[in-house]
Amino acid sequence: MWGFSTEPEFQAKLDWMKHFVKDECEPLDLLFPHNGDPYDTGNATARAILRPLQEEVKRQGLWACHLGQHLGGPGYGQLKLGLMNEILGRSYWAPTVFGTAAPDTGNAEILAMFGTDQQKARYLQPLMDGEIVSCFSMTEPQAGSDPKEFVCRAWRDGDEWVIDGEKWFSSNARLASFLIVMAVTDPGASAYNRMSMFVVPADTPGINIVRNVGTLDEPFDDDRGTHGYIRYEQVRVPLDAILGGPGEGFKVAQARLGGGRIHHAMRTVGQCSRAIEMMVERAVSRRTQGRLLSEHEFVQGMIADSIIELEQFRLMVLKTAWMIDNEPHGAARTHIAMCKVAMAKVYHDIVQRAIQLHGSLGASNETPLARMWALVPSLALADGPTEVHRIQIAKSALKDAQPAPGLFPTDHNVTRRDAARRRHADVLVAAGAA
Repeated sequence: MWGFSTEPEFQAKLDWMKHFVKDECEPLDLLFPHNGDPYDTGNATARAILRPLQEEVKRQGLWACHLGQHLGGPGYGQLKLGLMNEILGRSYWAPTVFGTAAPDTGNAEILAMFGTDQQKARYLQPLMDGEIVSCFSMTEPQAGSDPKEFVCRAWRDGDEWVIDGEKWFSSNARLASFLIVMAVTDPGASAYNRMSMFVVPADTPGINIVRNVGTLDEPFDDDRGTHGYIRYEQVRVPLDAILGGPGEGFKVAQARLGGGRIHHAMRTVGQCSRAIEMMVERAVSRRTQGRLLSEHEFVQGMIADSIIELEQFRLMVLKTAWMIDNEPHGAARTHIAMCKVAMAKVYHDIVQRAIQLHGSLGASNETPLARMWALVPSLALADGPTEVHRIQIAKSALKDAQPAPGLFPTDHNVTRRDAARRRHADVLVAAGAA
């Protein structure tokens, strides 16, 4: 059954999260503002503040809720997780506080589904406990995220796999205890069967970080960037380091992406909600041309457009989450792509309006809008370029389309009117309307 309400028990959890994120998580964004800070397990000061917060989340039964019941989690489903991530998106630190930070969430799912017992004991449990962080190493400098162009390869040598090649923008590489690496193991196979995925300890010889790449809001050339440019030089791992089987790397990767894109989209909703709240407060706080900003129709239009666009996007994401929970596997694929495409534009437009409404303060680094604006370009690139998802949406619409049977479109007024006249000719003639 379709509905737009949340059962009282779960709503109570969401209400608790709203207050906790605002009061406890958002201040961490200011105390430890560098992008790598939530993942730096060696920062004793930050961890001393973080651990009690994580313990409180666990007492509330809200820790690592992305995992299904078969993987040791509560099994909430994507709709409930979406509502939770809407709240977590308001704070950069909140996902770490709640044990749901990317890429650790997806990597935990991969290990739970495909890892050996030994790998689960060594990596999955500490990852779920928040004691370590991980890296997802897939994209390449010459290929981006296009798996058809990957050249980093792996081959068997006795009782080991050997990995050789370069990877680009590998999240948290410098802080990770292990990396999940995608490499080509069968160059002659189809794009979906040529790659395999491996779990690689971070201290394995041959893993060389060329440099740590910073995002737009990180200082240049201080080597604290959160994304690694990595060169794997004859990196050797045991045969059981493979996740899934040979050639199943694409399948393993897809197992972590669908739900992750919904979580990402709903966290964006949370960010946009925060930006709108800032717009509204600013509008009733500042004056120009003898009136409050809120009394100017341009400002009213900016606020109204932002609220409408966000509500449309939010409902689309929640519908997609509902489809994942209730329809056969793969049924929500096109809707997931729609969320991905819409997310970047909605975020851009709302944050841009919020900055404009704050004037020079909005263009400074003294409000959360600075970090939001720096993230705008990445939303169109993360989890695959927006253009790829647009193509997928169009192909889905076109695959069952049929050409018009005649010279004019099926929905042609003249043709349909004439058909209606023939169908109801007796009545029209009797009424003298023929």
